Amino acid sequence: MGYDTVAKTDPESVIDEEWGGMWFLKDELGTEELGISVLELESDGKGLEHDETDSGQEEVYYVVAGTVDIELDDADETVTLGTDDAIRLDAGETRQIHNRSDERAKLVLVGAPL
Repeated sequence: MGYDTVAKTDPESVIDEEWGGMWFLKDELGTEELGISVLELESDGKGLEHDETDSGQEEVYYVVAGTVDIELDDADETVTLGTDDAIRLDAGETRQIHNRSDERAKLVLVGAPL
């Protein structure tokens, strides 16, 4: 078969429901070169601070709904993204997503190569 489908909630969330949810879709879709996840953050929720230096993976974050701050430690900068905004991050850039708004935020996170 030339395609695969998945629902966001087919895999279990890897973060506690009180903070929102994060669903890794790579395995269910059978991707070999691309990681894709859905992240939902409640107000004041934040993602894990990390970089992808070891994997060499660049990432793109696309905001489906809401507003988030992307804290970039290496650049000593914070980038605010709203609905329909996206950011591409080099593998070595230390980053953390933070929802400082009063509304739940929803993002699609894509990374490659795996």
